[in-house]
Parts: sequence; C-alpha cells; structure tokens
Amino acid sequence: MLIPDTISHGVLKSEDEHRRDICAVGRWFHQRNFVAATDGNISLRLDSHRVLTSPTGLSKGMMSPEDMVVTDFAGNKISGFRGPSSELAMHLLIYRLRPDVNAVCHAHPVTATGYAAAGLPLDKALLSEAVIGLGTVPLAQYGTPGTSELTDSIEPFVQSHDAILMANHGAVTCGVDLLTAYYRMETVEHFAQVALVTELLHKQVLLSRKDVDKLLVARARYGIETAATCPITSDSSEPDRIPLTRRELESLVEEAIRNDRLRH
Repeated sequence: MLIPDTISHGVLKSEDEHRRDICAVGRWFHQRNFVAATDGNISLRLDSHRVLTSPTGLSKGMMSPEDMVVTDFAGNKISGFRGPSSELAMHLLIYRLRPDVNAVCHAHPVTATGYAAAGLPLDKALLSEAVIGLGTVPLAQYGTPGTSELTDSIEPFVQSHDAILMANHGAVTCGVDLLTAYYRMETVEHFAQVALVTELLHKQVLLSRKDVDKLLVARARYGIETAATCPITSDSSEPDRIPLTRRELESLVEEAIRNDRLRH
C-alpha cells in the first residue's frame, strides 16, 4: 500500500519506508541531545484512519522499524508488539484540530526546555528565520505528561502555532510532513540558544513591527499557511527593563538596607 509522503514532498512511500523515517528522526533527536533515556515521541498520519507512532519505553536512538505501533485516531492499537507512546493523546489532538498536519514531534531540547522550565515563551522578534518559520513559540501551562491535563494545556495554541513549549516539560512541533516537523524542532532549539546568548550579553536588539510584518507576509512564499502571532518587537509597548546580574541586584539591596538604617 502506498501512503502520501511525510518526509519529502512529491513522493509516495510505503508504510515500511515511513517506519524507517521515524527511526531516522529518532536517531537525529538522540544525536542532537534533544532527548534523554526513553524521552520523546514521534508520529505521522498514515491515512484518515491510522497513525504510526514511536513506541513507549524505548530510546529514540535505538528504535527499529518493527518497533513502531499503528493505532486508530481514538488511540486503540491496531498492530505492533510494543505499546504506543504514552503521550499519543497529544499527537491525536493535533491531528484532530489540524487536518493540514501529517506529522508530530515531541522532544526535550535542553535550551528550549530551559525556557519552558523558567516559565518563558519564545516570543521576541530576535531572528528573521524564526519569525518566518515559527512566528512565536507560546508557553502552555504545566500538565501532567500522559494525562488529559497535558492535552488541555496545549489545545488553545494548536490551531495557530506549529511549535509549542510546555511548562516544565519540553516542546512539541508539527508539520505537513515528518521532515518539516523535525526542522521546526531544530528551529525552536536554535531560537532558544540565540535568545539565551542575548540574555547573557544583557542586550537584545529586536526587529521592528514593520520588519516583522514583512516577514509574516513572506511566510506564504515559503508555503507556511498557519496564521502567525506577531512576536514582541522593538516598538512594542512594554515597560523599560534594566538588566542586572545577581551580584548587582544584591549590592543594590544591601545599599538600600544600609541607607534605611542610617536614616533611622
């Protein structure tokens, strides 16, 4: 049986080829430290009735094609000797809300997950490529993995975002095919790394709203149809912030205490 391609446009692939593609993406996750131990999960839409997913309890860098599991869109196993991913419900929610999506990736890339653990979205206009490719990466509130709490937390963002950070957990990305979903995970982590460097340098030069509007229009030329949320720009109205190191902050507090004691 031939199934619409999900890793390179314009080619039909068999289910066996799709199984090998998920294994390849799993190895890329492992090699790039996007996952540890048995973390992460990958899936793709085989057709209108079936989903192919990575199994639970297995390193993404050690998967074989026969380890993959086929389920229906209710999460019931159709074939496979292993159990499906424990977070399959998150993937199925995305497929249900996004008929344009044929693949979903979930991983824990270190820098992006650091932002998620710090309670920070990736929503500033720092990189033109990130604006074009992702728009913004919102932060969903914490939900216990493998439960309805997690699906409930990401649901408000699914239809308008192709990448979502999950508080104290990781990131999920989706795309028209598996390669696109994987690329978006790479872009999320690259965006987070650059954002972190600007934080360490205590200087961020954001793009203007005019520049961002041009980039959002350009998304269509790259075949990106998801309506993007405008990131924070250099001319966004927000309170002035003065970056301080921990030591500088401690010194200011100590000086304020000393001055207060002198007055009294």
